[in-house]
Amino acid sequence: MKEFTWKVFCETGNIDTYLLYKELDHEITAPPAVILSEEPLEEPPFH
Repeated sequence: MKEFTWKVFCETGNIDTYLLYKELDHEITAPPAVILSEEPLEEPPFH
């Protein structure tokens, strides 16, 4: 998809297509998001 978007931008010069290309590039190179659990972590027992 990224290559297709770049090709369309090169042929048309459409800035929106370029911005889409950059967004796709960012999603591909960004580190995976950390998913936080909604449940609280179990606290260790106090001795």
